[in-house]
This record gives sequence, C-alpha cells and structure tokens, in this order.
Amino acid sequence: NKIYKRDTRVLQDELNRKILDSLLDFTRKCSSARQHSDWASQMRANEIPTAALVLGVNVPDHDITFQSLSELLHQSVTPHVASVEAKECGGTQLKVLERLMDTVVDDDEEEETEHTSTQLHKSVNCSLSALCDWYITKTKVGGQSTTEHERQQQPPVVIIFKDLEAFNPRVLRDFILICSRYIERLPLMFIFGIATSPSTIQRMLPHSVSSLLCIELFQSLSCTQHLATVIDQLILTPQFPFKLNAKVMQVLLSIFLYHDFSVRNFIKGLQLALLEHFHSQPLSVLCCKKKEALLNVMQLSHRDLERIRQLPSFKRYVEKQESQEQVNLITDDSHLKETCRKMIKGLHKYHKNYYPILKCLHTLTSALPRYPLGKQIRELHLTCLEKNVWENEDYQSAMKLLKMLAKDDLIALLQRCGEILKPVKSKKMKSTAFQLEELLTKFKQLDSNEEDSITSPIKNLQKKTDLFQLQKTLLEMNETRRSKKLSPFEILRNEALEFIDSLVKSHLSPPESQTLHEVCYYSSSATVRRHLNATPRTSIQAALSSPYYYLQNENLKTEDGTVSNAAPDICIAYKLHLECGRLINLYDWLEAYATVVSAADGNDPDSDGYGKVDEVKHARFIRSVSELEFLGFIKSTKQKTDHVARLTWGGC
Repeated sequence: NKIYKRDTRVLQDELNRKILDSLLDFTRKCSSARQHSDWASQMRANEIPTAALVLGVNVPDHDITFQSLSELLHQSVTPHVASVEAKECGGTQLKVLERLMDTVVDDDEEEETEHTSTQLHKSVNCSLSALCDWYITKTKVGGQSTTEHERQQQPPVVIIFKDLEAFNPRVLRDFILICSRYIERLPLMFIFGIATSPSTIQRMLPHSVSSLLCIELFQSLSCTQHLATVIDQLILTPQFPFKLNAKVMQVLLSIFLYHDFSVRNFIKGLQLALLEHFHSQPLSVLCCKKKEALLNVMQLSHRDLERIRQLPSFKRYVEKQESQEQVNLITDDSHLKETCRKMIKGLHKYHKNYYPILKCLHTLTSALPRYPLGKQIRELHLTCLEKNVWENEDYQSAMKLLKMLAKDDLIALLQRCGEILKPVKSKKMKSTAFQLEELLTKFKQLDSNEEDSITSPIKNLQKKTDLFQLQKTLLEMNETRRSKKLSPFEILRNEALEFIDSLVKSHLSPPESQTLHEVCYYSSSATVRRHLNATPRTSIQAALSSPYYYLQNENLKTEDGTVSNAAPDICIAYKLHLECGRLINLYDWLEAYATVVSAADGNDPDSDGYGKVDEVKHARFIRSVSELEFLGFIKSTKQKTDHVARLTWGGC
C-alpha cells in the first residue's frame, strides 16, 4: 500500500509537471522584465503580471496542484508566496500580509514575529505600505542595497487566488486597485485558479480593473486525460498485482464521470478497494510480486489451503481434471501447493500478456469511424473484463471495418502495435512482435502494380461513352466481383487480421477464466459504492429511527423498532411525522409530541397536567420541527396555514 501511495503521488506530480514548469518560467520572466529599461517593458510597468491558470471543474484535484506550485515557487523563484481562498475573502489583505511575512521568519524569531503580527493587526490596519517597508527591509542588508546584480534579482511577491469564481467580485476588484498603486514599489504577481473559463475574469472585473492586469493564459490537461494516464500506469500494467473486476471498475468510473471528475478521488477509490481486499480476503497474501507470491504459497497453512479449495475458480479447475488428480488436489496439501505455484505463475503471465494485446487492439479500433469498441481504452478494458470480447457484435463490426482499410493505413497501425509489443519482456510477446515484423515486411514487398490493377476497371469505365458499352462493362464488373480471386494485398490483409484475432482470443479472455483470480481481483462493488457514493438521507433516517446505535445509551434501546420516549426531541418528532399523511396538522403533531414527552418525564398519567402543552414543551417542539425542516423532511405549505407538507416517503 505504501508503494501504491508513493507511485500515485509521483504520477500526479508528473501530470502537473508541464503546466507547473510553464508557470515557473512565467514568474521568472516577469521578474526579470521589471529590470529592463526598454520601451515595451516601461509601457507594461504599471500592470500586474497575472497568470490565469485554468484547471477544470475537478475542484478536489486543485489543492494538490496549488500545493506543488507553492513548493516549487519557494524552492526556485521566491520565498514570498501567499495563497488565499474565497472563504477568506473578507480579510484578503490581512491573510496576504500574515502569510507573506511569516514565510521568511526564522524559528528563533518567533517572539519577534508574534509582536510584529500583533502590531500589524492593531496599528498598521493591513496596509500594503507596511508590506512595502517589510519587503525593502528583507531585500537589503544593513539598510544598504546589495550589489547591482542582486538588486536586479529581487524576488517577486506572488499571491495565489485558489478559487477565483467563488471570490466576491467587489472585494477582488478593490484589492486589485489597491495593489496597482504599489506596483512600482512592490514586484507583485497574481495567479488566478480558474475552474470554468478564462472569461470569468472579464465577467467578474470591469475593464477599468482588468486593464491593470497583464494576463497570460495557462491551460492544464483535462481531467479525462489525467484519468487516462492514471488508468494506463496504475491499472493497465502488470507492475501492480492488485486488480479490479468489471463491476468495481464501473462504479469508480461512474463516480468520476457523473459526480466530481476528480482523479484524486478516483485514486482514493483504488486505495479503498485495495485496503478492503486485503482486509476481507485471507488469501490476499498471494496478491504481490511474482517471487513473493511463490514464496508465500509454500508458507500457506492447512486452513489457507482449504480456503483455496473453496474458491469457485479452483472448483471449476478441479472438475476438469482426471479422477486421481482430483483426489490429490483435495487431499494432498503438498501437491496442492505445487499446483498453486503453477497457477500463480499462469496468472502473472496472463497479466503480462493481457495489457500489451489490449493496447494493440485499442490502437486498431480507435482509428475506426464511430469507435466501435470505444474511444478510450478504459471502455475496451471494461468490455474485456465482462465477457469474451471476440463474441461482442462491436468487435465483429470492427474487424469488418479493418478489412476495408487501405494499405498505408493498415501498415501504420500495425507499426504502432509493433512499438507497443517491443518493450515487453515476455517470450510470448517477443515472438508476437517478430511475427508482426514479418507481416509488415511482406506488406512493404507487395508490388504496387498489383494494387493499380484493382482499380483499372474503374479507369476503363470512365473512358466509355457508349450506353451499350457502358452496360456491358458494368455487367462484366459485376460478374468479376462475384468470381474474382483475392489480390495479394487482400490475402495478406486477411492474414494480418486473423493473426490479430488469434492474439485477442488467446490473451484477452476475462479474468474469471483464470484459476485463483480471486486472490488478485477485488469484486465487492457494493462496498465501494457505499463508502464513496454516500447516501446522507439514509444515514440521517437511520440515526433518527435508531438513536441507540449512535448514542449507545441503554435507555434508548428498543427491540420492536420503535423509538423510546426518552429519545432526543427530534427523534420523537420524526417518528410521529412518519405516522402522518402528505399534510401534517401542527397542532395535532404538537399534542402527540407533548404526550410522549410527558411519559418520558415520568408524570402521572392520571394527573390533570399530563400531556398538556406548556411553554417549555412548545419551544422544544418548535426547535424539533425547525431541525426537520432544515434536514429536508418537511416544508411549509400555502394550502393550509397550520399545516406542513411531508417531503420524504419510505424508511431506511
């Protein structure tokens, strides 16, 4: 799991590397441009350099990007970096000054920092002039400027606005106007984090304010491109033995596509499935690298071997064996261990061959019109996980379309397949790559005259002008088409596609066809959905219906599913509202509530005040009704002024 987390972190950093490097170059360029005396630089001297960083709607992933950006800016450009969020919008200047001044204070100056911060809050009142004085002090030694070169390399002050769309436009506008007055004294630089579109800046800021910014646009990779890279390097690889079956994979993809587009949450889903698999599957000790798995097989206890015998895939394997072999597998532990070693080797070999062939098939089918097997490789992978892909109608349609490809197009696709197979360190894949090279050599050796002869009847047809001759030629072409022999190119093309088809049938069978696949494949899609795709209404209903399981108070424990009269007020009100129809009479509801509460208070049922509504009970009831309305169980209605409408139906 540690290796998995480390590799996912490295992968996410690599995905953002290009855009982060571009931002670093931008900050360095703007910092050096301030020192130039040419006319163009002077014309832009009153503008604040601004990077508009468009990150996309996958907001949960933005934190990692900004964290990496801040670290890189600190390391290679400037120590003066401050990040602000929209929730801090009311005190933007205060937060900027606090974070900038804290970035360069050493640990032995904590008391001085505390005093300076207090003084800043009370007397300076968040003035940027104080920041200018502080910056001048930090960039000079003993009140004197350093050398000319060092003075020209004064680091910029970078302010990052993480979620620009959520900022109050009025506060943002005022802050930019104030900063523009100090741009000659302070080398300010802005970075706007944008989730939607660059036009957000023009929509939020008037021209008089946006003209004070020298904006350069930076576009990060789309979240779907990020996801494709994650799937390619974390799932479609034999490097990680842990795998997901089709249903779990579909749940994670559905949450990504229909909820948040967050690659970070997708990776969290992978990690959750990994932990659940190792927690719930005792045989997950075999889900590791090949050498470790083979060693672990020999250390399995009798109890673990019995678990192997109960696996559905192993039972199917045993049923196919001869009677004596069946007896040995069921009774002899040593023989079973040796057999399991062979099965583990076969499972690792299956993974090693599966992914290159999958990528080859995707290379071929993604070049076809309308993408019969999906544009993204994840769609093809899901199809292969669910059933035999060669039995799919879309696969058969794709093979028919591939038989219509021209020579150059087919050669280009086969060459790309060869490039995929060459790096694979597998005897089977090396042999496959060699056979593919032989096919490509045959294609290149085809005589171009033979291809010209295929089209010659059409050229002759275009020369005919006589109607009788035209009809005669068309009839001849029709007869020829029925009885003509395949050209050398068509024969070779069919041979190449039959070769690809044989590879698909050999290596892209579903994982369920592999014995002991249960040790590596996690299949509990319901668990993943329950953890990642939470249903708050169900949880709230469960808490209101059964408060004992949350509060663990013995007085609240009931056996028949009812709510104790000692339960919290909102639980009592909720239980009573379940007994009502679409419209609830508030006065009847209040009286029923008062009766239940009186029993909880221990009042005598025969007393005159039992069940009566007093001010305290009335106030408690009003509070409970307000809480239920806040949670979305009821709402006020205009049909009857003394009624409320019920909004939810059905229990948890």
